Amino acid sequence: MAFSLNRLCQLSVKYLPAITAIITVLPLPVKAATFLVTERNALGANDEVDWVSLGKVFNPIAPAFLPNSFAATSQGGLGLNVDIAPKTNPRITQPFVFQTLPPPGIRTNFAPGDFILFGGIDTSGFQPLPPGSPDPLTPGNGGPFTISFDQPVFGVGTQIAVDISNLEVETFISAFDNFNNLLGTFSVFSTSSLALDNSAVFLGIRSDTPNISRIVFSSSAPQYGLAINKFSIVAVEVAEPTYTLAILAVGVVGAVVKLRRHN
Repeated sequence: MAFSLNRLCQLSVKYLPAITAIITVLPLPVKAATFLVTERNALGANDEVDWVSLGKVFNPIAPAFLPNSFAATSQGGLGLNVDIAPKTNPRITQPFVFQTLPPPGIRTNFAPGDFILFGGIDTSGFQPLPPGSPDPLTPGNGGPFTISFDQPVFGVGTQIAVDISNLEVETFISAFDNFNNLLGTFSVFSTSSLALDNSAVFLGIRSDTPNISRIVFSSSAPQYGLAINKFSIVAVEVAEPTYTLAILAVGVVGAVVKLRRHN
């Protein structure tokens, strides 16, 4: 005989201690692993933030700067907060977004047309590079860049560069969960340039569970400006509810009912 929905709920409540006991003895999941990702396609992203979405792109005629802390929203609707460490040199600008373009635009080794989130630069003068190097050393804000998510994600990544041409630097990514536990730190070595050749290294981190609540980008040369392009995210996809606990409850109730009938 079929049970009514009300009767089923009553039985579920009645046998809740038994259900809880069963859930308690189920094996716990293995601790999530994190690993380095050095190619955007390998990350498997399903969401992103293109920094042009902030609505403030640098224009020499009408400069548009960002505060050191600001909110953003991904294309998929995920809220996030960006915190760029305050500058230590008063001559360094606030952070800003610019588009990398051929001369007379701003050159980088990102792809032409990319919108870049940049920590800031000292516009008051330049320091010469060691002999034999054609490009100037310009102090800037090297972060760190901290990005926090409204909901934990599986992974993140971006191409990253430091405003030092022809010198090798190490860039880092660190991930934390919502209890501020360090999940993993990885780094790569790279050399920046003004080649407009999309050679900026990709630096990402991936977890086998959605436990990444905050990430931090930094470099071994924080006295020079840090830059990242489009920010890729492996977000938790919103799916239809599975009602796992309810299904388990129904199964337990059914088993109890059968036992009562046999007794």
